[in-house]
Amino acid sequence: MNRPHITFSGRAAMIALFIISIAPLSAQRASVHATVQPTEIMIGEQALINLKVITPKDKAIQFPVYEKEIIPGIEVITMLTPDTTIENNVMTLNFKYVITSFDSTLYHVPHMSVFDGTDTLFSNSFGLKVTSPQLSDSTLAYLEKINKGETDSIDFNQLQLNDIKSVRKAPFVWTDYLWLLWIVLGIMLIIAVIGVVIYLVLMKKKKGYFFKPPVILPAHVRAVRELDKLKEEKIWLQGREKEFYSRLTDILRRYIHEREGFNAMEMTSGEILNEIRKVSDVDSVYDNLKQILSTSDLVKFARYKPYPDENDLSMVNAYFFVNQTREPDPVIAEKDKDENDNNQTLEKSVVKRD
Repeated sequence: MNRPHITFSGRAAMIALFIISIAPLSAQRASVHATVQPTEIMIGEQALINLKVITPKDKAIQFPVYEKEIIPGIEVITMLTPDTTIENNVMTLNFKYVITSFDSTLYHVPHMSVFDGTDTLFSNSFGLKVTSPQLSDSTLAYLEKINKGETDSIDFNQLQLNDIKSVRKAPFVWTDYLWLLWIVLGIMLIIAVIGVVIYLVLMKKKKGYFFKPPVILPAHVRAVRELDKLKEEKIWLQGREKEFYSRLTDILRRYIHEREGFNAMEMTSGEILNEIRKVSDVDSVYDNLKQILSTSDLVKFARYKPYPDENDLSMVNAYFFVNQTREPDPVIAEKDKDENDNNQTLEKSVVKRD
C-alpha cells in the first residue's frame, strides 16, 4: 500500500534536484534591458539609449558598435564609455548611445544584442517617436500656393524661415582664466628667486658673506656696560653687599673667560689669580683683581661686612682691571688716517664758513 507513495516521493525528489541543479545555470545567465530617454523628440534633437546588462562579474560583455545607424532613420552620434558597478559578485554595466533622427515618424527598434563570451543576448524592443515642428496656418497656406505654382518667388518671411543665428560669444567667467594667474604668479616667483640668488652671490663676492653678521661688541665694552649698570643701582648702599659682590665677580669672570680663554666661571679665586699672573706682568692688574676676589670671598663665605670705602674701591678696581687688560684698539692705516684728517679739516672749514 505504501509503494506508490514511495514512488511519488522519489519522483518529487528528482524534480526538486533538477530544479536546484539548473537554478545556478539560470542565475549565471546575463540579462539585457534597453531604454530610451526621451521617448519623443523633434527632428534634429537628441535622445539617449541606455543598454543595461546585469551579469556575473567574471563575464566579458561585448556591446554592439554602430558605425552610423541602429536602424534606418535612427543615427548614432556617439557612444559613451560604459558605467560599471560590482556588488555581491554581480556586475551591472550601462552603455549609452547618443542618437538623433531627421525623419518624422514612429520608429520601432526590435532589439539590441550583446555577446557575453558564449551566447548572444537580445534586449527588449522599444520605440522612438520623431515629430516635425508645427507650422502656422499662414505658412501652410503659402506652401500650398508654392505647390500649385501660384507664386514664382519664395518669400521666406511668409514661410517664417530665418537665417541661422551667428555663433554667440560665451560670457566672460574669470575662473576660466585662473590658470593664467597661476602662470603669472609662478613666473614672478621664479624671477624673485633668481633676483635673490644674484643679490646673495654679489654680496658674497663683494663682502665675503651672504647676510650681514650681527655686531658683537668687544668683551671689555660689554664688561664696562655691565659695570656701569651695577654702579647706577648702588645696591651695596642698601645692605645687599653679598648680591653686589656676586654680580661684580660674575662680570669679571665672564670678561676673563671671553678675553683670556680659560673658564673662569668654574675656577676658584686662587686659580684665577694664578692664570692672570701668567698672562699679565703688570702688578697692578694682579693686585686690583686680588682685592676684589678676596673681599668677595669674605663677604660671601665669612659673612664679612665691608666698609663703604671698600665697596667703592672694589668698584674702581674692577674698572681698572678691565681697562688694563682690554684688547688694543685696531691700528688705523696711514692712508685711512690721512683721509680721516682731511675729512676733519674739511668739516672744520665748513663750520667756520657757516
